[in-house]
Amino acid sequence: QVQLVESGGGLVQAGGSLRLSCAASGPTFSSFPMGWFRQAPGKEREFVAALNWNGGNTYYADSVKVRFTISRDNAKNTVYLQMNSLRPEDTAVYYCAASRYSSSNLYYTGGYAYWGQGTQVTVSS
Repeated sequence: QVQLVESGGGLVQAGGSLRLSCAASGPTFSSFPMGWFRQAPGKEREFVAALNWNGGNTYYADSVKVRFTISRDNAKNTVYLQMNSLRPEDTAVYYCAASRYSSSNLYYTGGYAYWGQGTQVTVSS
């Protein structure tokens, strides 16, 4: 069983930055592809970014490409999402997720087996 705990959310002005962290428990974390999703009020949960087990391959939604960076530190069982040049439309609850298999489609929620509880990010204009 894997447990994921996000932190680092908060209120920031447009143009600012935040760094989200996702701490994972479990001995097999380093083998899991990981992803970040977000969900705004009244909207479906959407893909933000993902990376493979060693961080060598990264994937981004077009809306965050260049502005956001996903990374991981397997020694610390932690995944990060560095968010720069934040916009009001980035406001959402951000969720960390872990996939069991490297062959999973990391762009969809169905590709993940484990989810964190989410952390709120609010960007004011």
